[in-house]
Amino acid sequence: MFTLVIAIALMVQCSSPKTKPIDYSSVSQVKTGAPVSVMLTSYSTTLLANGSDHARLRIAITDSLNREITSATNPVQLFVSGDGKVTALDGSELVMQTDTSGASFTELILENGESNLLFVAGTHPGKVKVEARSGKLWPGAHEIHTLPADFVMMKPTPDQLSPTTKEIDRMMGADISFLPQIEDQGVKFWDKGVEKDAIKLLRDHGLNAIRLRIFVNPETENGYSPEKGYCGLPYTLEMAKRIKKAGMKFLIDFHYSDYWADPQQQYKPQRWADLDFETLKDSVKEYTSHVMIALEKQGTPPDMVQVGNEINHGMLWPEGHIGHPDQLAGLLKAGVAGVEAVDPDVPVMMHIALGGQNEEAVFWLDNMIARGVHFDIIGLSYYPRWHGTLNDLNYNLTDLVKRYNKPVNVVEYSDYKKEVHDIAFNVPDNMGKGACIWEPLNFRSGLFDKDGRTTELFSVYDDLSKKYLNQK
Repeated sequence: MFTLVIAIALMVQCSSPKTKPIDYSSVSQVKTGAPVSVMLTSYSTTLLANGSDHARLRIAITDSLNREITSATNPVQLFVSGDGKVTALDGSELVMQTDTSGASFTELILENGESNLLFVAGTHPGKVKVEARSGKLWPGAHEIHTLPADFVMMKPTPDQLSPTTKEIDRMMGADISFLPQIEDQGVKFWDKGVEKDAIKLLRDHGLNAIRLRIFVNPETENGYSPEKGYCGLPYTLEMAKRIKKAGMKFLIDFHYSDYWADPQQQYKPQRWADLDFETLKDSVKEYTSHVMIALEKQGTPPDMVQVGNEINHGMLWPEGHIGHPDQLAGLLKAGVAGVEAVDPDVPVMMHIALGGQNEEAVFWLDNMIARGVHFDIIGLSYYPRWHGTLNDLNYNLTDLVKRYNKPVNVVEYSDYKKEVHDIAFNVPDNMGKGACIWEPLNFRSGLFDKDGRTTELFSVYDDLSKKYLNQK
């Protein structure tokens, strides 16, 4: 919720001669290339519906490796659906057009391969879709949530910013929640000509942790895995055994839904749909404890727990939407209480999908910490199509550590495997605790070919583990 002036001032301050960060532009940009997609970053996707709150939009054209093409001149149209508008950075009005369907858009001119604008919120709270299109290229889009203008902003007091005291190890992790599904389809994995169990293969290349998502009742008709129930408790228990047997750490990710939970969807589980708010809070606590107890009983307790997944717009909608911050805080506290009732020593993560979006990350953390939500580590997703540049990620991690005395982890990423770890592990004062790649077993990760055989890209992890985990 910072104004653009404040945000720029902060960046200038961070870039002073004494603290000048590494510039990763040479990695994330190329002069020429074949355009594949439009990158759109909204530096905040949560704004007040007061007619003036705004977020900077940055648009670029990227190649197949998500690198920005600095010479790109592709025509781009920016569409806005909902109560809000786009303006130039100085606030001046843009020429708007209407397509044959009646949709409103503005034509963009790229300079050095990018364009920067402002999105200005309207006066009616709701969801606004902003989409950047360019011919047949893959479009870039954001869903911006505008909140009631009387939203009560809160900031933490100094005593609420005490340092984390729980021990948190360095992580080179992988989310492989899909593994049981693809194994049931007959998929196998090979490393240097030898067939290997996927978990052991990742361990052999230096990764030391596995992240698993868990849904409440994924087997329901509208759940993640009707009838089968993948990523429900039984599958999670079996995967936990395999992880521990392989000698790896285990992070469990509570979605508090029967289906995917992310910034655009946070649906309540079917069996919780009609609960009143107090009963909903009790259900969050009891369910969390139930899962924790089941893992403890079989001797596979998690080494870290995520209370919610990508929750910058809240969870368990509508009650837990960020537009109801006191209720969201109540649900998060219930989840933390459910964890601590079983294992008060396990680190708890709050996961927001804001890798390079510092303004919104500060807004969310300020308001949740000030409302009494306590946790041990900040988790962020970083996908450059939505979450900014590597330089944005570097700045955000460093700033959040200074503000909140909490370690950070890039708990979802795919691109820039080396650079994401370099950034995370070089956060000052050893406060960067690593990263966790999203679904590396898919050939699109570049780590495997379509036959399940490892590629040379795995050497990145061999080198990273030697550099940052002291593994030979």
